[in-house]
Amino acid sequence: MKQLRNFLKLSGSDRYLLAITFLLLGAIRLGLFFLAFRNLLKLLQKINKQNIRFPFENHGSQISVGKIVWAVNVTTRYMPGGAKCLARALTTQFLMNRYHYSSELRIGVAKEQGGQLEAHAWIEYEGRVAIGNLADLSRFIPLPSLEGVKL
Repeated sequence: MKQLRNFLKLSGSDRYLLAITFLLLGAIRLGLFFLAFRNLLKLLQKINKQNIRFPFENHGSQISVGKIVWAVNVTTRYMPGGAKCLARALTTQFLMNRYHYSSELRIGVAKEQGGQLEAHAWIEYEGRVAIGNLADLSRFIPLPSLEGVKL
């Protein structure tokens, strides 16, 4: 009940952003489950290029990168089953590109102590990690850039 009260205290634009982010994060999670990664990226690119308006979206308003990251972080907490770093990164990149921020999806790999391979995804914006920062992020070796892949 407290969460509902807090949600209702937010501005209309913040409630709208959280709702859209929640739906987008859920859709991307489903896409990662049902589609090949390459096909999901192509689909997200196509949607972004068509500049499809979300219902009730005010196209004149600009949303900050900080607000986008906030929305992804908040919606992750309420997403059933949570959301892995790749879904969070793709959601952030989609929204950043929608509001004309240039971002880069980074995927890195590292070996765990047991020798198993571990992967992590994050978004870089203006040379800094926008979402997906870890205390030990430097142990992940970034894979070749997906720069040609803009959402």
